[in-house]
Order: sequence, then structure tokens, then C-alpha cells
Amino acid sequence: MSRRDPYVALRHRNFRLILTASTLSIIGSFLETTALSWELYERTNDKLVLATVGLVEFLPVLLLALPAGHLADRFDRKKIAVIARLVEVIAALGLAALSFTRGPIPLIFAVIALTSAARTFNSPAFGAFLPLSVPSAAFGNAVTWEMTAFQLAAMVAPALAGGLIAVMAPIQIIGGPLNVGATLGYVISAILSLVIAACVWSLNVRRLPPSHEAATLKDVLAGARFVFREKTILSAITLDLFAVLFGGAVALIPVFAKDVLNVGPDGFGLLRAAPAAGAIVMSLVMTQLPPIRKAGKLLLIVVAGFGVSTIVFGLSTAFWLSALALAFTGAFDMISMVIRGALVPMRTPDAMRGRVSAVERVFISSSNELGAAESGLTAQLFGPVLSVVGGGIGTLIVVALVALGLPQLRQLDELKTEEH
Repeated sequence: MSRRDPYVALRHRNFRLILTASTLSIIGSFLETTALSWELYERTNDKLVLATVGLVEFLPVLLLALPAGHLADRFDRKKIAVIARLVEVIAALGLAALSFTRGPIPLIFAVIALTSAARTFNSPAFGAFLPLSVPSAAFGNAVTWEMTAFQLAAMVAPALAGGLIAVMAPIQIIGGPLNVGATLGYVISAILSLVIAACVWSLNVRRLPPSHEAATLKDVLAGARFVFREKTILSAITLDLFAVLFGGAVALIPVFAKDVLNVGPDGFGLLRAAPAAGAIVMSLVMTQLPPIRKAGKLLLIVVAGFGVSTIVFGLSTAFWLSALALAFTGAFDMISMVIRGALVPMRTPDAMRGRVSAVERVFISSSNELGAAESGLTAQLFGPVLSVVGGGIGTLIVVALVALGLPQLRQLDELKTEEH
């Protein structure tokens, strides 16, 4: 169907609202993370600070993801998502205030944890809306467009953040130089979260009937049991977990920009946007192609390509080659995200989507936040180059182990949506 009408999902109002909210969410998130990584490294010149950010972001996910998924399957998902977004508004304004006053870094970490907690509750509630926003036959097209918007936002936001940091000259205050660009980035993120809350409130999607049964530990853990029973889902998200855990070079881009490639905030912003630039090109190509066939084998190939590109970035001392390698990591990751993004909801009943989405978020956050922590720690111990190159090699090893140990993934063919 996507071959005949590549814009079929965009013709549905609910999906347009979801796409708008998702796009603005990614812009706000990348504005925050890009400004934070630059500001914290500039203030401390300490690679371990970047590792600490990843740990602080991961802990709320680890503690709250399963309860958040359970709530999303028992209560009004729309209200949960709106409340979570309003908490993000407060957190973003808190970061702006701490940036403006050069507040203590431990307090910045506390606000980062609050933001992560809000996103943990938002993710399973908001994520359950997408399969309900379009007909089953258009779901694959919807996933591709959502990933396209994701990568477009991920390309624009870091460049915007880098530009703000570069153009808005620091102001000298008593505590030291005030990074006006970073502060403004947090304020913009808060405004975007307000708009997202309005989009979510405007959705008209089917609601689950309220549950009057007492919550049990068995219910909370049902999503985890489902994932471990569905070996194809398990293998796909396991591959993503360890590949990004070992192969994530994004967390060290501030270090490479400043210490290896010797470029300023503009160059940093461009490097931070390069993975999304590669992904957006790939995603636009994918919207014009027929449904993916041999999806499991393709997933293994593209994750291996991600690892090779990571190695090239780690070894490069030329800005253009580093940016190109990062662009290829984004292109390969885009294909992986589309496959996983269609596979998990496709094989999950609506009544369990919140809990399964929460389990998936634990996997994703484990790879992203713990990957950032791992990169920062190994960079501190062994240097940034060895950290990134070793991570790329680790990714290739993971691909080989998953291919041999979880054969269900190799057998995955065309992605087709199913009714539940």
C-alpha cells in the first residue's frame, strides 16, 4: 500500500497530531541534551560528567518504567501523557534557571532525573497511540513517517543548539561566563512541551475500559514475560541494546569536537546533527520503497554497518570524514529503528502495549544512557579514540552472537501488521 500512496498515514488527523507532537518532542529533547552536554563539559572539562548524565537519566527508567507501563494499561493514557509533558515544562524551566544563575551541578543532575522520570511515564502512554491512529494497512507507512520526522528533528535541533551557543556570546557574571545560548535552548524546550501537551489533549483515539481489579506484581511484569516469550521481539531489542551500548559515539562528540578535531560550537552542532542527516536521507528513500523483506537479515546487516561506521569515526582526524561516518551511523540506525518500530507494536495486543512499551524503553534507555556512561568512563580511562573504536568492534561481536544465538531474527521476513 505504501508503494501506491506513500502519504497514506498523513491523511489521518490523529496521526498528524501524533507526528507533530513526536517531532516537537525530539526537537526539545535534542535542544536540551545538546546544550547540556556542551555546557557541562565546558564548565568542568571532565569526561566523567558526561558519563554521569547518562547514569542519572537511566536510573528513573530502571526504577519507574514497569510501573509506568502498568499505569498506561490501566488508566487514561491521554491524561498521563499530558501530565508528564507539563512536568517536563517545569523541568526545562528549572534547567534554564540553573543555567542562567550557574547553579550547582548536582542540582542540574536532579532536574535531569526529574525530566527522565517524566519521559518514562510519558513513553508507554504516548507510544500506545500510534497503532490506533491509522488503519492496520497504513501502520508501516506511519512508522516510517514517524521515524522520518524523528530524524529530521534530530538533524535540525543539534545544529540549532550549536548555533545558539555559538551566536549568543557568553556574558560574564560573578560566577563565571553565562552561556546564553544554552539557557535559551532550555526555554524553547519548555515552550515546545506546552505545545505537545495541547496536541496530545486534542487526540481522538479509542480508550481502554478502566480496570477495577487490584494491581498485582504479576500484572506489572506481564510485559516483560511477553517480550521474553516473543523471541523475535526479544532478539530485535537485544540487538539494539548491546549495539548502541557498545557502539554509541554520540556521547563523546563534545570531546572529539573540542579535543580531537579542534572545532568550536558550530562544528560540534554539525557533528551532532550528522547522524540525523544520514538518517533523514535514508528515511525519505524508505517512504518510496515497498515493504521491507528479509527484515531480520537486513537488521543484522545494518547494525554491523553501524559498528563499522563507528570505528571509522573513532579513527578519523578529519572533520569531513568524521561527519560522514556519523551520517552513515544514522542511515544504518534509521533502517534498524523502522524495523523495530513496526515489529514490536505489530505483535503486541493493545491491552499490553503500555507494559511492552515500558520494557522496550528499559532496553532503549539501557543502550542510550548506559552507553553514554560507558563511553564517558572508557574515554576517561583509555582515551576517546580507543573508547569509540573498541565500542564499534564490540558492536560487530554482538551482531555475530545474536545471529548465532537467536535464529528467530534471521527467519523474520516481511513486516506485516496484525489485528489483535
